Amino acid sequence: MARSKAQTFIGFSIKAGKIALGGGAIDTLKKGVYLIILNGDAAKNSLRLALKFKNRFSCPLVICKSGFEEAVNKSGCKIAAIKDKNLAQAILTNLDDSYEFYAEASD
Repeated sequence: MARSKAQTFIGFSIKAGKIALGGGAIDTLKKGVYLIILNGDAAKNSLRLALKFKNRFSCPLVICKSGFEEAVNKSGCKIAAIKDKNLAQAILTNLDDSYEFYAEASD
């Protein structure tokens, strides 16, 4: 399967060391997060954690519906944070049907 442009930019983030993988790694960051990406298969606790990070860093949250673990090249990973503003913008600009912005449901 061909990689999407968004997955390519996630790969660039990995090579440049501008990505934090997993809730523990993201939790240690104080600032400088420009995008949170959540695996669409993640449990509700992971979603809660992603929302916490979204609010802490005031950045967008994107949910990856398929291919997340392949994109970040780490099995079992449910959440990632992009730490470069330009790479985050490039990912957001090149989202395809596999990704969707998180929109909070109003109950």
